[in-house]
Amino acid sequence: MLASTPLQLSGSGTARRLECRVLQSPLAGVSDRVFRHLVRRWAPDALLFTEMVNATSLELGFGRGKVKELGDEQGPIGVQLFDHRPDAMADAARRAEDAGAFLIDINMGCPVRKIARKGGGSGLIRDPHLASRIIEAVANAVRLPVTVKTRLGWCGSDAAPQTWCRQLQEAGAQLLTLHGRTREQGFKGKADWAAIAAVKQALTIPVIANGDINTPEDAQRCLAQTGADGVMVGRGTMGAPWLVGQIDAALKGLPIPATPGPAARLTLAREQLLALVEARGEHGLLIARKHMGWTCTGFPGAPQLRHALMRAPTPEDALALLENQRLALE
Repeated sequence: MLASTPLQLSGSGTARRLECRVLQSPLAGVSDRVFRHLVRRWAPDALLFTEMVNATSLELGFGRGKVKELGDEQGPIGVQLFDHRPDAMADAARRAEDAGAFLIDINMGCPVRKIARKGGGSGLIRDPHLASRIIEAVANAVRLPVTVKTRLGWCGSDAAPQTWCRQLQEAGAQLLTLHGRTREQGFKGKADWAAIAAVKQALTIPVIANGDINTPEDAQRCLAQTGADGVMVGRGTMGAPWLVGQIDAALKGLPIPATPGPAARLTLAREQLLALVEARGEHGLLIARKHMGWTCTGFPGAPQLRHALMRAPTPEDALALLENQRLALE
């Protein structure tokens, strides 16, 4: 059982307490406000994140909705920023703080080529000096805690995660989330929990383990092996917004909420579709398709339903498909 005491982050004047040791990873195109609302149904105290925010785009007036909506969040919500310009990152952090962010997280792990080749995300692993300047600039710009999410290294041959992560700590990071893969691996292969354990031993700040955590049992094994202070769940929550709450309960020794059955999954898919259409109009259907595809699994007729949902031309057609499937299960 994980210690029930909250994690304390002092910030530079505004302290924060993490009551839940399970974090929901920022997921581009997934972890929007509608999705976060569903996650909170099972994990009201968990630290969730907006989708990644590009500091330069924010400076130019794009993506500001992701920051402005922070005031409507019911629980702790972090903003994860990425860019290669320290000044832009500092300005974006100030905007996020003013909007009500719980903390500021700096992405130094995103493996997407178009981000990394411009020096953002995992590209900063190859420029440790710039990475330190960015952390220092952000930490000096806000009173909130500043955290970092990163990877073991750029590729297996040059990975030196203990040295790299110590530098992030020395630059001012107050918590580190470490994905147990290199940038070269992307999401392939097996996450190296042993490497996370070595980094945990080398640092004095809290370390959150990330990678291959898809069940409560995975989380318990990861924490036992790494000695980390918590876990971050990413792709495992796609179509399973209950997972964060299940892991949190398991780590606290509480009864684990049941995984929703077929009828509940269909109801959840319907609710998410309606909320996305209300928030985004007709475009909400396009966003909802992938969520419905992830959620509608594990019952007779599910493959055919997913195929039809991907081609439903209107929200009304998609709703009818979901209702017909629900009736077929009775």
